[in-house]
Amino acid sequence: MTDRWARAEERYKQREAERRYQRDDRAWAGQGTSQDEPDDWDDYEDDTNVIPRYTDDEPLYDDPPLYDDLEDEEPEPAPPPRARGPRVGRQEPPERGRSGRRPPPKRSQRGKRSRAAARKAEERKKRRRTLWLVAGFFIVVLIGAVGFASMKFARSVAIPEDYAGPGGPLVVVQVHPGDTAKEIASSMVDKDVVKSSGAFYEAAVRNSGMNAVQPGFYALPSQVPALDAVTALLGKNSRVGNVVVSEGRLLHDQHDVNTGARKEGIYTKIAAASCIGTATAKKCVTYEQLAAAGADADLGALGVPSWAQARVKAVPDRARQLEGLIAAGTWDFDPSASPQQILKQLVSASATSYESTGLLQSGATTKLSPYETLIAASLVEREALPQDMPKVARVIMNRLEVGQQLEFDSTVNYALDQTEVATTDSDRATRTPWNTYAMAGLPATPIAAPSLNALRAMENPEPGPWLYFVTIDMKGTTLFTQSYSEHLRNIEKAEDSGILDSGR
Repeated sequence: MTDRWARAEERYKQREAERRYQRDDRAWAGQGTSQDEPDDWDDYEDDTNVIPRYTDDEPLYDDPPLYDDLEDEEPEPAPPPRARGPRVGRQEPPERGRSGRRPPPKRSQRGKRSRAAARKAEERKKRRRTLWLVAGFFIVVLIGAVGFASMKFARSVAIPEDYAGPGGPLVVVQVHPGDTAKEIASSMVDKDVVKSSGAFYEAAVRNSGMNAVQPGFYALPSQVPALDAVTALLGKNSRVGNVVVSEGRLLHDQHDVNTGARKEGIYTKIAAASCIGTATAKKCVTYEQLAAAGADADLGALGVPSWAQARVKAVPDRARQLEGLIAAGTWDFDPSASPQQILKQLVSASATSYESTGLLQSGATTKLSPYETLIAASLVEREALPQDMPKVARVIMNRLEVGQQLEFDSTVNYALDQTEVATTDSDRATRTPWNTYAMAGLPATPIAAPSLNALRAMENPEPGPWLYFVTIDMKGTTLFTQSYSEHLRNIEKAEDSGILDSGR
């Protein structure tokens, strides 16, 4: 039994020595490792430089789990001693004692570990290669982004191109509603006012007056420095093509009977607003050119809306065919355009304005077509003050429904060159396509430019039975009645005030 334990102890010491000092036996003998035999020490790492001497300080047999398998084991003969070379200065490998560690792996297990370590090393190499590729990609992207940003920055800080002056002929530039300084700059470049949008923008943002620029058309010198372009744009005389059409204005001029003063028509107003330049370089569209263009039979080229074309074609006087189709209000047009194009801009814009009131749907209650509503609205405009417009509209509707002539003095005055509030018996007796004393129904065309208030009043007349009305004083006091006898008494009041006196 003693021999058995001795052999077990010897085997345990040998295993512990091989596990801790994994070396070939020939290395112990100082013979080195043969080239024909694989080196099993590749993956062994030990930083111990001094081989300690084994000392049996503690008993090795008080840990049963290490030797439980020896109780039933048959005694084994001691293995023959392996040939070893001389051990110079070597000590016996120390016994591990009660470490509880498992015996070192066999040679085949160490081979597997070497292959696993090789695979892990290869995997680490692949991961490093992948990381380098990803890093390289991001570096390239970063370099590209930095380059692009640098280029953008270089462009932003570069001085934009600009003209040196002194400037060329005037050109017309349009500022649209809602335009920013950048958009205005783009228009300036398109019209060759400035060399680059950057130059104009830099000059514009330094001038607080740009905030006051209104939509419209501006006559500016071409090929000028950006600072000069901004100054010209803000000049009080730079805006052109801006016309104000007052309520009740006619296309053609008329004169007052009492004073002889000319009441300018819409064509005259447009001609004055079309001028570009000063002195001998001044260019304008003339009244005669506009009147000739307004009589053109090509209604589409004049912007006449589809809902008015049939009636306009039937107008007996082509010179008056656009009457009422240019609405009251402030309008912008391109004065460098032809007379026909100018009229088309104004008629088209006016049609859009009219339609915004619900003109196209108003016939559902009044039974009037859009063009007839426009005609009636022009009568309301010429006959009533704003507060009385809905009532005058009702008088028109009531008379049309019963077939009674309208007999408005404004329709008599429309065809006259010299006008006044009162009309003469001779004037009222003159038959014209507009004189409602000499005809039933509505006039052939509108007799003036109606305001949107007059148009809305005609689209929605105030309910009432009135058939007559008359203005009795210079303040504009107007009396309405259903009774003709009461109407005659109201006329006497007007005569007493002198409002109906004639200057002829």
